[in-house]
Amino acid sequence: MINAGDTAFVLICTTLVMFMTPGLAFFYGGLVRRKNVLNTMMSSLFIMGVASVLWVLVGYSLSFSGDIGSVIGNLDWLGLNGVGWEAGPYSDTIPHLAFAAFQMMFAIITPALITGALAGRMKFKALFFFIIFWSFLVYYPMAHMVWGGGFLADIGSVDFAGGNVVHISSGVSGLVAAIILGKRKDIRYKPHNIPFILLGATILWFGWFGFNGGSALAANGLAVHAFITTNTSAACAMLSWMLIDVIRDKKPTLVGALTGLVIGLVAITPGAGFVPIWASFIIGALASPICYFCVTVIKTRFGYDDALDAFGCHGIGGIWGGIATGLFAQTSINDVAQWNGLFFGDTQLFVAQVLSIVITIAVAVVGTLICLGLVRLITPLRVSPKEEQLGLDYTEHGESAYPSFNGLD
Repeated sequence: MINAGDTAFVLICTTLVMFMTPGLAFFYGGLVRRKNVLNTMMSSLFIMGVASVLWVLVGYSLSFSGDIGSVIGNLDWLGLNGVGWEAGPYSDTIPHLAFAAFQMMFAIITPALITGALAGRMKFKALFFFIIFWSFLVYYPMAHMVWGGGFLADIGSVDFAGGNVVHISSGVSGLVAAIILGKRKDIRYKPHNIPFILLGATILWFGWFGFNGGSALAANGLAVHAFITTNTSAACAMLSWMLIDVIRDKKPTLVGALTGLVIGLVAITPGAGFVPIWASFIIGALASPICYFCVTVIKTRFGYDDALDAFGCHGIGGIWGGIATGLFAQTSINDVAQWNGLFFGDTQLFVAQVLSIVITIAVAVVGTLICLGLVRLITPLRVSPKEEQLGLDYTEHGESAYPSFNGLD
C-alpha cells in the first residue's frame, strides 16, 4: 500500500541527490585553474540532461527490469512504459515511478564524478560521447548486478547506496581514462577558488543525507540510522584529514578539511544502512589516511594525472567502504545482509564484498577502455597543446568566467 509519508520522504531525498550534481560542479570547479572552471562545471551540468533522457528512455529498464544473464535488464520498461503510480517491485510503500526517479539521480551524479579525473585536457565532444557509452557499458550493468537482482546480489554482497555502483566504478573509470589521456602539460598549480570548493563540498554533505538516508526507501528507523552513520563518518574523516595536515604542515587547511569530509561520505556509502553507529567512527577516521596515502604516495609513485583525485577519493574511498561493510555489517540492523561482518566472526559477507569489489573494478576497466575506443572513432580524445594552454573555457565554449581578469594563469 502506498504510504504518503514514505513517498514524500523519497521525493525529498530525490531532490537532495539531484542537488548534489551542481554541488559537485562547484567542488570540482573551485579546484581547477580559472581558465578551465566553466568547462569543468559544464562537464557536470550537461550530464544532468543527457543522463536524465537516457534513464527515462532505456536506462531504468536496462538497470531494473527483467534479467539477462544476471548482468543487465531488458527493455520491458522502455520509456518508463508500465512504470506507474502503484507500488513497485522494489518498495511496497512508494510509487514505482518514485523509485525510478530516485535512482535516476544516481545515474546522473555517478558519471559526473569521473570528470574530475579528466579536467583540463579532454575535448568536450569526446566527453559527451564517452558519458553516453559509459552509462550503457558500465553504469546500467553495475546497477542491475547490485540492485536489480543480478550477479553481485546473488553472491550475497551488499551495497546500501552505491559503493560499487557509484564510487568504485566511477573512480576506477576515471583512473583508466586519465592514464589513456595522459598528463596535462603543467600540473603545478593551486585551486583557483577555495570558496567554491567550500560551497560544493557542503552541498554534497547536505545532499548525501538524501543519497544514503533515502536508500532506505522509507521514512523509518533505517533511514535515521543511515543519516547518523553518514554524518558521523564525514565528521571523523574531516577531523582526521585536518590532523594529517597539522602533523605534516603544522597548519590545518580548508581544502584538506573539505576533501576529508567528502572522503568520509564516500566511505560510509556502501555500509550506511548495515554497520552500527560506532563503526562509522572507524570507517570515517581511517578513510582519510588511506586516501591521503593514495593521493600523495601512490599517485606520485606511478605518475598518473588524476587531476582532481577522483580515483584517490572515490575509487579508494569506495573500496575501503566496501571492505569495511564486510567487516562491520550486522543482520540485526538490516536483514538484506545475509551474514554478519568479519568483526563478528562470519567470513561469508567479507568474502562476498571483496569479490564484488574485484568484479566492479574489472567491469570499470574493461568498460572504460571500450568506451574510449568507441569515442576515438568519432573524435580525438584530447584538446591540442595550444587549446590546453589557452584554457578549455575559451577554446571549447567561447566563454570566460572572469572576463576582467588579465593576469597570468
